[in-house]
Amino acid sequence: MTDLLPPPATLRLTPDLEALAANWRALDALSGPARAGAAVKADAYGLGVDACVPVLRDAGCEAFFVAHWSEVAGVIRHVPGAQVAVLHGVLSDAECAYARATGVVPVINSLDQAERWMASGGGLCHLMVDTGINRLGIAPAEASDPRVAALEIDVLMSHLASADERTAMNRMQAELLREAADAIPHRWLSLANSAGVGLGADFAFDLTRPGIALYGGVPREELVGHIRPVARVEAQVLQCRQIAPGEGVGYNATFIANTHMRVGTVSIGYADGFLRARGPGNALWHEGRRLPILGKVSMDMVVIDLSAAPDCRAGEWVEVPWDITDAAQQNGLSPYEMLTVIGQRLRPR
Repeated sequence: MTDLLPPPATLRLTPDLEALAANWRALDALSGPARAGAAVKADAYGLGVDACVPVLRDAGCEAFFVAHWSEVAGVIRHVPGAQVAVLHGVLSDAECAYARATGVVPVINSLDQAERWMASGGGLCHLMVDTGINRLGIAPAEASDPRVAALEIDVLMSHLASADERTAMNRMQAELLREAADAIPHRWLSLANSAGVGLGADFAFDLTRPGIALYGGVPREELVGHIRPVARVEAQVLQCRQIAPGEGVGYNATFIANTHMRVGTVSIGYADGFLRARGPGNALWHEGRRLPILGKVSMDMVVIDLSAAPDCRAGEWVEVPWDITDAAQQNGLSPYEMLTVIGQRLRPR
């Protein structure tokens, strides 16, 4: 029995890999003289490193960023370790040893991390300078510390806090990075995330680090027309039924029918990343026909109104909108959350 293959899944996520490659090329072009890297953390924002990293590599990307050391193995299967950087840095001797064994580059985020990295043997690293987001990175005042001077820094970087807004803080952060660059020996400078690419040449420096825009997000209006949707999600109809006036649908009967209706139960729920917040007012689609969601989203199922699709039957596929630029489909979620909350059952296969 253990050798049997399971039946086909009732959920499918199909990344548009051509769109992904086109998005990277667009962001690389918008980066001007700088080169574009790619943030592929969180399993390429939920779309799968095994699908996405080779496409980005073949499109021309040579710098990949993950957050956790546990994400390294999945990426270096497809690219040399020297092209991969771990944003969380090194907190232990084991992480230093792993970095050296794989050739992956740690992003040093503190003087303690700098000391640990050098004590383990040193070598090529990146350095994060915190210019205002107050998450990771050395303070600008620490730029002259001997522990920083001892590092072999490939990329000196910082991270924009409000690149999706028009704010003076963006220019202040760019200027603070320039000041740090005057004090810290390095090869390359990097500041811009996806939204930062839209801010223009003053923020591109030598290397940009787009993430959400690669996967279809448009965090600034300057990127409109350059970025294509990447994620396509479909789910199967499990059952169709008739309900009568006065009958409720789902937990707590938050929808009550006021007429005889034909409804369908679909194989997707909040365990798959289709969170309850996305239920009210939204719909699934079948052959161009809008099928409103009825009642609450369950863990594994959602119920839809089949009035517009009387021919839809159990076993057929419906489209689950996953256009992360469409605020109406988000219902309070950010585009980042719409991708990274995707559950294991909906991972690309």
